[in-house]
Amino acid sequence: MEVLALVGPSGTGKSFRAINTAHEYQAEVIIDDGLLINGNRILAGQSAKRQPTRIGAIKTALFMEPGHVQQARDALAALKPERVLVLATSHEMAEKITGRLGLPPVKKYIAIEELASPREIRKARIMRTQYSKHVIPAPTVEVKKSFPDTIIDPLQVFMRRKEPQGARGWLEQSVVRPTFTYYGKISIAQGALAAIAARAAKEVPGVKDAGRINILRRNDGVVIDLSLTIYYGQVMYQVSRLVQESVRRRVEEMTGLQVVAVHILVKDISLDPRRQNEAGTG
Repeated sequence: MEVLALVGPSGTGKSFRAINTAHEYQAEVIIDDGLLINGNRILAGQSAKRQPTRIGAIKTALFMEPGHVQQARDALAALKPERVLVLATSHEMAEKITGRLGLPPVKKYIAIEELASPREIRKARIMRTQYSKHVIPAPTVEVKKSFPDTIIDPLQVFMRRKEPQGARGWLEQSVVRPTFTYYGKISIAQGALAAIAARAAKEVPGVKDAGRINILRRNDGVVIDLSLTIYYGQVMYQVSRLVQESVRRRVEEMTGLQVVAVHILVKDISLDPRRQNEAGTG
């Protein structure tokens, strides 16, 4: 099985171009926002756009719920597609999705800038930010199963068939307004993110204090810097690795944000008071 990934920031038109891209590269399955789509059918999954919060939407898109990911794995195992197209906001997100679904590593990355002009990308961003319009690359009759109480607009996508005559065919996809847009924007304070990261770091044996925490927000996720104080006698690179994994896991599980990187600086070494007490009583 080959895996392709269409990558670009949120709201740049990836879903709108998914059908044509899958057709061009002969990908049988599109994986987009928690859904597995095969031609004009939704095979499995849950739409992230149906979630009541943005955090829930991100978790759904990453297949973080056990039941959701198992349903998708079973559908892929039954279909056995030769080629799959994954839509993601970054290479890291594509890798997380393929890892969760047990798919091979991505063979080819396709940037949205290769398919859309700057003008088209700006227009897509306006439709997303001002009108909260999102595209699902599946027919309206299929999408209504997930959005039964929502007005859904059909959108026809024309594509050139691979025939000598160059005949044009079309497939339908849908425009929806996700549930989470009804409640306005939800943001997570820097202090809350820092508190989660600090607690995750201190859960690692050998860490005395997480120190100063700096968080950089990017379009594709967050970068977290920590200045650790660890206890004397610890192997620094081992403790640092454990802290990186603990912080990444905790932040992603509790907020749904994607952690792009966790940078560790061991700023200080401290004596473990337990060892001091043991030495004093020996």
